[in-house]
Amino acid sequence: MSYPDTLKPTPFLPCYEDGVVEWIDVLGFAVPLTWGDPAEEYTAIREAVAGIEFSMLLKFKVSGPGARAAVNAIFSRNVTDLGAGKIAYGCVLSDAGKMVDDVTVLCHANDHFQIICGNPVVGEMLSANAPGGTSVIEHRDELAMLSVQGPNSRVVLQSLTDADLSNDVLPYYNFVTGVTLAGIDAQINRLGFTGELGYEVVIPASRAADLWKAVSEAGAPLGFKAAGGAALMTARIEAGLIMAELDYTGDTSPFECRMGWAVDMDKGEFSGRAALDDLKANARTRVVTIRIPAAGVDYSGAALLADGQEAGFAPVVVPSPLVEGDFLAMATIAAEHAKVGTMLNLAGHDGVTAEIVKMPVFDPERVRVRS
Repeated sequence: MSYPDTLKPTPFLPCYEDGVVEWIDVLGFAVPLTWGDPAEEYTAIREAVAGIEFSMLLKFKVSGPGARAAVNAIFSRNVTDLGAGKIAYGCVLSDAGKMVDDVTVLCHANDHFQIICGNPVVGEMLSANAPGGTSVIEHRDELAMLSVQGPNSRVVLQSLTDADLSNDVLPYYNFVTGVTLAGIDAQINRLGFTGELGYEVVIPASRAADLWKAVSEAGAPLGFKAAGGAALMTARIEAGLIMAELDYTGDTSPFECRMGWAVDMDKGEFSGRAALDDLKANARTRVVTIRIPAAGVDYSGAALLADGQEAGFAPVVVPSPLVEGDFLAMATIAAEHAKVGTMLNLAGHDGVTAEIVKMPVFDPERVRVRS
């Protein structure tokens, strides 16, 4: 198996055989960018079922009598009443009220929470706020996580377990533990990063090959494909889902990257709260979706101009079947130019304009993820 020797292998990497054409670095791990045809991988996400690895994300276990208080001290949403089996998505902010990470919080019990994220600073903040008798342990290396996404995802996983994975029993933003899936003890999170119906399957890292074999074989008649970062990027941009370092940095407030809805201003004190009133009133930028006419040019990284002046930038630009093959991007734009319908020019590309369109382009009412 040939992958960059400067990067660490993931639990599923031995399952990929020699099919991966290009790799990317995600948090220091070798992750497939594509198996050679990103369009086919994208189609599997949107029309069939795809497997996407997320083992590289950090997974903090917070346990003990002060677990809920430790999470509440740094999380932007109020988890005081978050019940067992429930998931909350929000952000962790610095003392200055700026983005540290967007994170997923899972409540296993009053004294046991799990935080899935990408920034190790989240763990440092949890530890700093954990009272005596409460531990914060990062256990990514013990776990493998496979995201199974697409309209056929439920059918595939249901064929491998007696547990009820229906929407009535396992709705969006809920999870179950102790599930036997293909003979493997699993945690199943009703989540994804595609805008599609999907699940995250968390298992012991030692059973990764068994899970991959079971899902790929059960999914083969239903169009299963392994999907890499290129296909995922298109799906998440269409769905309007933010990504660290592309849609926000450590100098971005939650109100500047579409995370203002996830800040419970009335929950009491938490990290960054003192700065938030001012930041909300004075948001400098917005993250918007732009559409650019198709062309044989990669516009990624292009500066965007309004009235001849730089007004923002588009970090990643992708072709999208949802807009007849035109390009889509999630762009950071000065707040005064961020209205839907605004036309912007691309610096260095004479005559090329981008239109700000309504976000998300895919499934605006979020029906499919909740189906």
